[in-house]
Amino acid sequence: MVLGIDYGSKLAGTTAIAYIKDGKIFIEQSAKKKDADAFIEAICTKLNPDLLAIDAPLSLPKVFSQGDGSDYFYRACDKTLKAMSPMFIGGLTARAIQLKDRIKVPCVEVYPKATRLAFLPTLENYKKAVPNPKHVDALEQLFEKPILSNITTWHQFDACLALFSGLRYLSRIATQYGDREEGLIWV
Repeated sequence: MVLGIDYGSKLAGTTAIAYIKDGKIFIEQSAKKKDADAFIEAICTKLNPDLLAIDAPLSLPKVFSQGDGSDYFYRACDKTLKAMSPMFIGGLTARAIQLKDRIKVPCVEVYPKATRLAFLPTLENYKKAVPNPKHVDALEQLFEKPILSNITTWHQFDACLALFSGLRYLSRIATQYGDREEGLIWV
């Protein structure tokens, strides 16, 4: 089992998790003013996943970890995919790395925007309007499975895209971006 996680602020209620159970996609979202990391850990305890596919930086630029390189802001994977710098979202990055180190489940970093561009390139109004039935239909066609939860936020939509990348990773068909020693993003 894979958990696709759109990782958000700790107490904002924006962390969403998507997973497949009994051939159907389910989505859960953290509650506002509740600890998102505790929410993830509780879902992990309940579902015992094989992999977490997290939309958050799980490493820092190599200059910090290896004293090598000259870029203090971006990793190779960030530059290639035009992703946000892990340093710009430092607190979220630190929490994600801490969660990865604390939890007893393998974790990979994913980037839903890149997944959307690769697999749903004609999807209209991505993050420009509230997700609608066309967006849900596109996901169901991508997975070839029904979604049993209402998708009311882009966090939930991105959790599904994270899940898709995680499934591709487990199936050994995902594309990797970056430097293995510095950090990889899987699509």
